[in-house]
Amino acid sequence: MNRAELAEVLRTARARVRPQDVGLPSGTRRQVPGLRREEVAMLAGLSVDYVVRLEQGRGPRPSSQVIAALTQALRLDDDDRDLVFRLAGHEPPQPGRIAMVVRPSVLRLLDRMADLPVLVLSAKGDVLAWNPLGAALQGDMSAWPQRQRNLVWQRFLGSSRCQVASDPDEDDAAAHASVGTLRAAQARYPGDPDLAQMIKELRRGSPRFDELWREGQSSSWRSATKSISHPSLGTITLDCDTLLLPDSNQTVVVYSAEPGTPEATALDMLRVTGLQRL
Repeated sequence: MNRAELAEVLRTARARVRPQDVGLPSGTRRQVPGLRREEVAMLAGLSVDYVVRLEQGRGPRPSSQVIAALTQALRLDDDDRDLVFRLAGHEPPQPGRIAMVVRPSVLRLLDRMADLPVLVLSAKGDVLAWNPLGAALQGDMSAWPQRQRNLVWQRFLGSSRCQVASDPDEDDAAAHASVGTLRAAQARYPGDPDLAQMIKELRRGSPRFDELWREGQSSSWRSATKSISHPSLGTITLDCDTLLLPDSNQTVVVYSAEPGTPEATALDMLRVTGLQRL
């Protein structure tokens, strides 16, 4: 492990990431470029003290899970991610694992789609990136623990607003689709340990997930309508379109509403009240 070089790379990477790149408000009182250490810690699911010690070249060698969380929080591309793994004394992720890093070009796409809520999901439903309006709609996803920052996990085991479909038919269809995507991911990535662990946890903790899993159906993320119960705006039914990034098997999820509808008005209100709250 090269502590000094790892600390330098992490500090430099943190300074490159803008708050809006990771769905956080930029604010007006920032004295340094990039993210604060507190924000990196929150995004990675680590303590602030741990991040401080890493950036100062102190403390024990971080585990590969910690390095994976940090490289994801810092939005590193594949080359920089592999460098951080090697500086920490670990082998980089091997082929056949689910891609957990979002390309910079996709993050730039999120920047340009500022008037619609947008998320980027991994092949197994991890929320890898979002824009500020996505957080205003779905809730502060950076507050979810790293391992729980997953739409499928939240649907069956969490208490977030991802479990929002009030219509039984919509809820049933969404549950089947969620389980089906994990089936498809397992077929594509049979050696991914994080996927295997999540499936095991879901089957053990959710009888409904286990029942649907035993049906053996496979599917992928598809465009649909989604009802979201927002604490200020009530229930909003939005068009939910999914755009596939085939090289990484990631999905860009875009929420929208037809102009002139009550849902479009609700999104207009969200752009004001939701972003102010964040």
